[in-house]
Amino acid sequence: METNDASRAFATLGHPGRLAVFRLLMRFAPHGVRPTDIAQALSLKPNTLSHHLSDLTGCGLAQVRREGRFLLYSVDLDRTEALLGYLALDLGRARPDLLAPLIKERPMSVTYHVLFICSGNSARSIFAEALLRDLGGARFAAHSAGTRPGTQLNPFALEVLERNGHDVAPLRSKHLSEFQSDDAPGMDFVFTVCDTAASEECPPWPGQPITGHWGLPDPVKAQGTDAEKALVFAQTYGALRRRIEAFVALPIASLDRISLQNRVDAIDAEAKD
Repeated sequence: METNDASRAFATLGHPGRLAVFRLLMRFAPHGVRPTDIAQALSLKPNTLSHHLSDLTGCGLAQVRREGRFLLYSVDLDRTEALLGYLALDLGRARPDLLAPLIKERPMSVTYHVLFICSGNSARSIFAEALLRDLGGARFAAHSAGTRPGTQLNPFALEVLERNGHDVAPLRSKHLSEFQSDDAPGMDFVFTVCDTAASEECPPWPGQPITGHWGLPDPVKAQGTDAEKALVFAQTYGALRRRIEAFVALPIASLDRISLQNRVDAIDAEAKD
Protein backbone atom coordinates (compact mmCIF):
# COMPACT_ATOMS: atom_id res chain seq x y z
CA MET A 1 0.00 0.00 0.00
CA GLU A 2 1.25 3.47 -0.91
CA THR A 3 1.96 5.89 1.92
CA ASN A 4 -0.71 8.36 0.78
CA ASP A 5 -3.36 5.61 0.66
CA ALA A 6 -2.32 4.35 4.10
CA SER A 7 -2.42 7.88 5.52
CA ARG A 8 -5.94 8.41 4.21
CA ALA A 9 -7.11 5.06 5.61
CA PHE A 10 -5.60 5.76 9.03
CA ALA A 11 -7.16 9.23 9.06
CA THR A 12 -10.55 7.73 8.24
CA LEU A 13 -10.27 5.22 11.08
CA GLY A 14 -9.08 7.99 13.41
CA HIS A 15 -12.68 9.07 14.02
CA PRO A 16 -14.40 7.04 16.79
CA GLY A 17 -17.66 6.77 14.85
CA ARG A 18 -16.06 5.54 11.65
CA LEU A 19 -13.89 3.13 13.61
CA ALA A 20 -16.99 1.71 15.31
CA VAL A 21 -18.69 1.18 11.94
CA PHE A 22 -15.58 -0.51 10.53
CA ARG A 23 -15.29 -2.80 13.56
CA LEU A 24 -18.91 -3.85 13.16
CA LEU A 25 -18.39 -4.57 9.46
CA MET A 26 -15.38 -6.69 10.37
CA ARG A 27 -17.50 -8.78 12.74
CA PHE A 28 -19.81 -9.56 9.81
CA ALA A 29 -17.01 -10.12 7.29
CA PRO A 30 -17.16 -11.25 4.58
CA HIS A 31 -20.94 -10.72 4.60
CA GLY A 32 -22.62 -7.40 3.97
CA VAL A 33 -24.75 -5.42 6.41
CA ARG A 34 -27.72 -3.14 5.73
CA PRO A 35 -27.30 0.49 6.87
CA THR A 36 -30.47 0.25 8.96
CA ASP A 37 -28.96 -2.65 10.91
CA ILE A 38 -25.70 -0.77 11.42
CA ALA A 39 -27.52 2.32 12.62
CA GLN A 40 -29.61 0.29 15.06
CA ALA A 41 -26.64 -1.64 16.42
CA LEU A 42 -24.51 1.47 16.96
CA SER A 43 -27.33 3.93 17.78
CA LEU A 44 -26.31 6.22 14.94
CA LYS A 45 -28.49 8.74 13.12
CA PRO A 46 -28.98 7.85 9.43
CA ASN A 47 -27.24 10.98 8.12
CA THR A 48 -24.27 10.45 10.46
CA LEU A 49 -23.96 6.83 9.38
CA SER A 50 -24.20 7.86 5.73
CA HIS A 51 -21.17 10.15 6.15
CA HIS A 52 -19.18 7.41 7.91
CA LEU A 53 -19.96 4.83 5.22
CA SER A 54 -19.10 7.33 2.48
CA ASP A 55 -15.71 7.98 4.08
CA LEU A 56 -14.98 4.27 4.53
CA THR A 57 -15.88 3.44 0.94
CA GLY A 58 -14.03 6.50 -0.28
CA CYS A 59 -10.72 5.32 1.19
CA GLY A 60 -11.34 1.76 -0.02
CA LEU A 61 -11.79 0.04 3.34
CA ALA A 62 -15.46 -0.72 2.69
CA GLN A 63 -17.48 -1.58 -0.39
CA VAL A 64 -21.16 -1.51 -1.22
CA ARG A 65 -23.39 -3.65 -3.41
CA ARG A 66 -27.10 -3.77 -4.13
CA GLU A 67 -29.04 -6.92 -3.31
CA GLY A 68 -32.66 -6.56 -4.33
CA ARG A 69 -34.06 -3.47 -2.64
CA PHE A 70 -31.22 -3.21 -0.15
CA LEU A 71 -27.71 -1.79 -0.11
CA LEU A 72 -25.22 -3.99 1.72
CA TYR A 73 -21.92 -2.65 3.06
CA SER A 74 -18.98 -4.94 3.72
CA VAL A 75 -15.27 -4.74 4.45
CA ASP A 76 -12.88 -4.78 1.50
CA LEU A 77 -10.66 -7.53 2.87
CA ASP A 78 -7.90 -7.06 0.28
CA ARG A 79 -7.60 -3.36 1.10
CA THR A 80 -7.69 -4.08 4.83
CA GLU A 81 -4.99 -6.71 4.44
CA ALA A 82 -2.83 -4.19 2.59
CA LEU A 83 -3.31 -1.63 5.37
CA LEU A 84 -2.38 -4.11 8.09
CA GLY A 85 0.60 -5.22 6.03
CA TYR A 86 1.74 -1.61 5.71
CA LEU A 87 1.44 -1.15 9.46
CA ALA A 88 3.31 -4.37 10.31
CA LEU A 89 5.88 -4.60 7.54
CA ASP A 90 6.58 -0.99 6.53
CA LEU A 91 6.06 0.98 9.72
CA GLY A 92 6.91 -1.93 12.01
CA ARG A 93 9.78 -3.15 9.84
CA ALA A 94 8.56 -6.70 10.56
CA ARG A 95 10.19 -6.63 13.99
CA PRO A 96 9.56 -9.98 15.69
CA ASP A 97 8.98 -8.33 19.07
CA LEU A 98 6.05 -6.45 17.51
CA LEU A 99 4.64 -9.28 15.40
CA ALA A 100 5.00 -12.21 17.78
CA PRO A 101 1.93 -11.33 19.89
CA LEU A 102 -0.12 -11.02 16.69
CA ILE A 103 0.84 -14.29 15.01
CA LYS A 104 1.20 -16.52 18.05
CA GLU A 105 -1.41 -19.24 17.77
CA ARG A 106 -2.69 -21.87 20.14
CA PRO A 107 -2.25 -25.19 18.33
CA MET A 108 -5.55 -26.85 17.54
CA SER A 109 -6.06 -29.95 19.63
CA VAL A 110 -7.43 -33.30 18.58
CA THR A 111 -10.79 -32.19 19.95
CA TYR A 112 -11.91 -28.89 18.45
CA HIS A 113 -13.70 -26.57 20.88
CA VAL A 114 -16.50 -24.65 19.18
CA LEU A 115 -18.57 -21.84 20.72
CA PHE A 116 -21.90 -20.64 19.30
CA ILE A 117 -23.08 -17.20 20.42
CA CYS A 118 -26.46 -15.51 20.17
CA SER A 119 -28.21 -12.95 22.34
CA GLY A 120 -30.61 -15.08 24.37
CA ASN A 121 -28.97 -18.54 24.21
CA SER A 122 -32.44 -20.09 24.25
CA ALA A 123 -32.90 -21.39 20.68
CA ARG A 124 -30.43 -20.81 17.81
CA SER A 125 -27.15 -21.27 19.66
CA ILE A 126 -28.71 -24.13 21.63
CA PHE A 127 -29.73 -25.79 18.34
CA ALA A 128 -26.16 -25.43 17.09
CA GLU A 129 -24.64 -26.83 20.29
CA ALA A 130 -26.90 -29.89 20.25
CA LEU A 131 -26.38 -30.49 16.53
CA LEU A 132 -22.60 -30.31 16.70
CA ARG A 133 -22.51 -32.49 19.79
CA ASP A 134 -24.41 -35.24 17.97
CA LEU A 135 -23.17 -34.79 14.39
CA GLY A 136 -19.55 -34.01 15.21
CA GLY A 137 -18.91 -36.84 17.63
CA ALA A 138 -15.64 -36.97 19.56
CA ARG A 139 -13.87 -34.57 17.16
CA PHE A 140 -15.71 -31.59 18.62
CA ALA A 141 -16.60 -30.14 22.00
CA ALA A 142 -19.70 -28.00 21.47
CA HIS A 143 -20.53 -24.97 23.62
CA SER A 144 -23.07 -22.16 23.44
CA ALA A 145 -23.63 -18.88 25.26
CA GLY A 146 -25.61 -15.65 25.10
CA THR A 147 -24.77 -11.99 25.48
CA ARG A 148 -28.06 -11.49 27.33
CA PRO A 149 -29.24 -15.00 28.18
CA GLY A 150 -32.51 -15.81 29.87
CA THR A 151 -32.98 -18.27 32.66
CA GLN A 152 -34.77 -20.98 30.66
CA LEU A 153 -34.56 -22.53 27.21
CA ASN A 154 -37.42 -21.87 24.82
CA PRO A 155 -40.02 -24.68 25.03
CA PHE A 156 -40.51 -24.70 21.23
CA ALA A 157 -36.74 -25.20 20.80
CA LEU A 158 -36.72 -28.06 23.29
CA GLU A 159 -39.63 -29.70 21.49
CA VAL A 160 -37.78 -29.56 18.14
CA LEU A 161 -34.62 -31.02 19.67
CA GLU A 162 -36.44 -33.86 21.39
CA ARG A 163 -38.40 -34.66 18.24
CA ASN A 164 -35.11 -34.98 16.35
CA GLY A 165 -33.59 -37.33 18.91
CA HIS A 166 -31.27 -34.95 20.78
CA ASP A 167 -30.66 -35.32 24.50
CA VAL A 168 -31.72 -31.99 26.02
CA ALA A 169 -30.67 -32.80 29.59
CA PRO A 170 -27.16 -31.24 29.32
CA LEU A 171 -28.43 -28.04 27.72
CA ARG A 172 -28.82 -24.82 29.67
CA SER A 173 -28.75 -21.08 29.08
CA LYS A 174 -25.30 -19.59 29.79
CA HIS A 175 -23.74 -16.14 29.79
CA LEU A 176 -20.77 -15.44 27.55
CA SER A 177 -18.62 -14.65 30.59
CA GLU A 178 -18.47 -18.37 31.45
CA PHE A 179 -16.15 -18.81 28.48
CA GLN A 180 -14.01 -15.73 29.14
CA SER A 181 -12.49 -16.82 32.43
CA ASP A 182 -8.91 -18.04 32.76
CA ASP A 183 -10.00 -21.63 33.35
CA ALA A 184 -12.39 -21.76 30.37
CA PRO A 185 -11.45 -24.03 27.48
CA GLY A 186 -9.60 -22.39 24.60
CA MET A 187 -11.81 -22.02 21.54
CA ASP A 188 -10.77 -23.19 18.08
CA PHE A 189 -13.92 -21.81 16.43
CA VAL A 190 -16.37 -19.07 17.46
CA PHE A 191 -19.63 -18.58 15.54
CA THR A 192 -22.36 -15.97 15.95
CA VAL A 193 -25.75 -17.29 14.85
CA CYS A 194 -27.89 -14.17 15.05
CA ASP A 195 -27.44 -10.62 13.83
CA THR A 196 -27.75 -9.14 17.30
CA ALA A 197 -24.86 -11.21 18.62
CA ALA A 198 -22.59 -10.15 15.76
CA SER A 199 -23.37 -6.52 16.57
CA GLU A 200 -22.61 -6.93 20.26
CA GLU A 201 -19.33 -5.61 21.61
CA CYS A 202 -17.50 -8.89 22.17
CA PRO A 203 -13.80 -8.84 23.06
CA PRO A 204 -11.25 -10.63 20.86
CA TRP A 205 -10.84 -14.26 21.79
CA PRO A 206 -7.41 -15.45 22.93
CA GLY A 207 -5.70 -17.97 20.70
CA GLN A 208 -7.06 -16.41 17.48
CA PRO A 209 -9.89 -18.88 16.82
CA ILE A 210 -11.45 -19.16 13.38
CA THR A 211 -14.66 -17.08 13.43
CA GLY A 212 -17.84 -17.13 11.41
CA HIS A 213 -21.24 -15.45 11.27
CA TRP A 214 -24.30 -17.55 10.45
CA GLY A 215 -27.00 -14.93 10.87
CA LEU A 216 -30.51 -16.30 11.21
CA PRO A 217 -33.80 -14.60 12.18
CA ASP A 218 -34.83 -15.08 15.78
CA PRO A 219 -37.55 -17.77 15.93
CA VAL A 220 -38.53 -16.53 19.39
CA LYS A 221 -40.00 -13.45 17.70
CA ALA A 222 -42.27 -15.53 15.44
CA GLN A 223 -45.93 -14.51 15.47
CA GLY A 224 -49.08 -16.56 14.95
CA THR A 225 -50.53 -19.76 16.34
CA ASP A 226 -48.46 -22.30 18.23
CA ALA A 227 -48.36 -24.43 15.08
CA GLU A 228 -47.01 -21.50 13.05
CA LYS A 229 -44.41 -20.72 15.70
CA ALA A 230 -43.35 -24.37 15.87
CA LEU A 231 -42.84 -24.35 12.11
CA VAL A 232 -40.47 -21.36 12.35
CA PHE A 233 -38.42 -23.13 15.02
CA ALA A 234 -38.27 -26.26 12.88
CA GLN A 235 -37.09 -24.22 9.88
CA THR A 236 -34.40 -22.55 11.98
CA TYR A 237 -33.24 -25.95 13.22
CA GLY A 238 -33.07 -27.19 9.62
CA ALA A 239 -31.06 -24.15 8.51
CA LEU A 240 -28.52 -24.71 11.27
CA ARG A 241 -28.36 -28.43 10.60
CA ARG A 242 -27.27 -27.75 7.01
CA ARG A 243 -24.49 -25.48 8.25
CA ILE A 244 -23.32 -27.89 10.95
CA GLU A 245 -23.27 -30.79 8.47
CA ALA A 246 -21.09 -28.74 6.13
CA PHE A 247 -18.84 -27.69 9.00
CA VAL A 248 -18.16 -31.18 10.35
CA ALA A 249 -17.38 -32.36 6.81
CA LEU A 250 -14.46 -29.90 6.51
CA PRO A 251 -10.99 -31.51 6.44
CA ILE A 252 -9.89 -29.24 9.27
CA ALA A 253 -6.58 -30.94 10.01
CA SER A 254 -5.38 -30.64 6.40
CA LEU A 255 -6.27 -26.97 5.85
CA ASP A 256 -4.11 -23.96 6.68
CA ARG A 257 -5.74 -21.10 8.58
CA ILE A 258 -6.48 -18.99 5.51
CA SER A 259 -8.07 -21.88 3.64
CA LEU A 260 -10.02 -22.91 6.73
CA GLN A 261 -11.34 -19.37 7.26
CA ASN A 262 -12.39 -19.19 3.61
CA ARG A 263 -14.22 -22.51 3.86
CA VAL A 264 -15.99 -21.39 7.05
CA ASP A 265 -16.98 -18.11 5.39
CA ALA A 266 -18.51 -20.01 2.47
CA ILE A 267 -20.71 -22.27 4.58
CA ASP A 268 -23.38 -19.66 5.29
CA ALA A 269 -23.69 -18.59 1.66
CA GLU A 270 -23.80 -22.16 0.39
CA ALA A 271 -26.44 -23.14 2.93
CA LYS A 272 -28.73 -20.37 1.64
CA ASP A 273 -28.51 -21.51 -1.99
